[in-house]
Amino acid sequence: MLTTDKLISTLKEIVGEANLIKNPDQLKSYSLDGKRPKVAAFPGTIDEVSKIVAYANQEQVTIIPRGNGTKLEMGGIPKKVDLILSTNRLNRIMDCDCDNLTLSIESGITLSEVQKRLAEEGRGYFLPLDPPYIDKATLGGIVATNSSGPRRLLYGTARDMITGIKAVFPNGDIVVSGGKTVKNVSGYDMCKLLIGSFGTLGILYEMTFKLLPLPEKEGTLLIPFANLEEVNGFIHEIIHSQFIPASIETLNAVAVKKMKFSISMPPNGNYLIAIGLEGVSEGIERQISELSAMGKKYGDLEEMRLHSEKHQDFWIALRDFPQDLKEDDPNLISLKSNFLISKWGEVLKSYEKIAEDSGFDYAFICHSGNGILYSYILSEKNLRSKIGSLIELVEKLKSEAVKNEGNLVVESSPLLIKKKVDVWGQLRSDSQIMHRIKEEIDPTGILNPGRFIGGI
Repeated sequence: MLTTDKLISTLKEIVGEANLIKNPDQLKSYSLDGKRPKVAAFPGTIDEVSKIVAYANQEQVTIIPRGNGTKLEMGGIPKKVDLILSTNRLNRIMDCDCDNLTLSIESGITLSEVQKRLAEEGRGYFLPLDPPYIDKATLGGIVATNSSGPRRLLYGTARDMITGIKAVFPNGDIVVSGGKTVKNVSGYDMCKLLIGSFGTLGILYEMTFKLLPLPEKEGTLLIPFANLEEVNGFIHEIIHSQFIPASIETLNAVAVKKMKFSISMPPNGNYLIAIGLEGVSEGIERQISELSAMGKKYGDLEEMRLHSEKHQDFWIALRDFPQDLKEDDPNLISLKSNFLISKWGEVLKSYEKIAEDSGFDYAFICHSGNGILYSYILSEKNLRSKIGSLIELVEKLKSEAVKNEGNLVVESSPLLIKKKVDVWGQLRSDSQIMHRIKEEIDPTGILNPGRFIGGI
């Protein structure tokens, strides 16, 4: 039987003692759902990652891949936590080819660092990703969870931007799929398979993205409305028009109030529509004017136009909304629902009724052009006395999403809630395919056991 001392000794030979954390008190901050690892290792090369994984596979040591931990609240409770494999030292830009609009980077670099570096290249470039926590979130974590933000309406998600991946599989093999140019091959599309797999199939080491030039101009149109029917009609017309917004967000009054961006809502303003636009200057101004005129047909109360710093500040506040809420309410429950795009208004109305009947405060933010709704349940103090009611609320919201051909995922919640609900919502028939792929690629089950769909 492998002892902790033997594990640490072997890891020391691979990465060096300076790149290990073995002190129990220091390891507390690396705990996951109350389970503390035996050791945390910080490899600096792909060969070191390969050796660690191969040894762990041989000795059946479970591995939890970790960047800066911004996504660790997502997913189920791990079956076992032996080793934290940190990507913090894997933070290099390997190849930046702006002429051909490609970027190859290691998984441990943060998105904010990448965006800063790209903005300084030539005329300025960027990765069209805007998930929460970009100052801390690593590209590996973002890709592993397929995390995205409001701009996915225009640009899509990591699945649409990645052309190549280099990863370490559970047996220690280094696997390369795709690259700067992609050719069709038979078999698994390893890029698509690894994106969104929550680190259960391999350790992401390097990714190649498609780049875009920075837009010439950006602008935001904020329009408050009194009722959801007006909002629904307005957004329906936008979606079926010639306009191409970068984002269309619908916020309820509670979300607007709790945002760290001051918005003066009229007394009868119950919803706020935020439309983000990107492109050439003339086009942005024209679209804002035409959308403004369209909004007036549906009961526009008092529009606001944001440019430059105000535009940036608004979308940063919206992007980091869950992080800011969590600072005020450590027991915050964050839910992500998906459903038919055409049903977004109907689902939001049902969600509001269910949450209101529950007696809990709630904030809703909807990607109205994508059919994705984020629900934030504010449970605040005395959590234990509310567990039963909170679980009932989550189940009712999930049922409503499923009824509209979607699902609900618990993105973060107190451990007491995670123990009582399936954080992945209702399993689909294709979950069996994921089980078979997991058994094929990771038969010993060492990577993130129990954290993905169906307890994979």
